[in-house]
Amino acid sequence: MKEKLTEKTFEEALARLEQIIEELENGELNLEESLKLYEEGIALARHCNSKLDEAQGKVEMLLNVEKGVARTAPFQPEEE
Repeated sequence: MKEKLTEKTFEEALARLEQIIEELENGELNLEESLKLYEEGIALARHCNSKLDEAQGKVEMLLNVEKGVARTAPFQPEEE
C-alpha cells in the first residue's frame, strides 16, 4: 500500500525527493516516467516546505519568553 504524502515525515519526504532527483539526473527514464517522478517531486518539495514553515512557526512561538509570557520573533537564520 502506498503511503500518503501527509503521513511522511520531513526526513522521509526529503530522502524520497533526493532519490527522485538521482533517477531524473540518470536520464534513463522515458518521458512519461520522468513526468510522473517530476510531479511527485514537486509534491514532496511542497510538503517539505510546509513542514519547515510549521517548524519555523514553533520556533517563533518559543523565542523570547519574558515574565512567563511568550512573545514571537521572526526566525533569522545565521548567514554563512
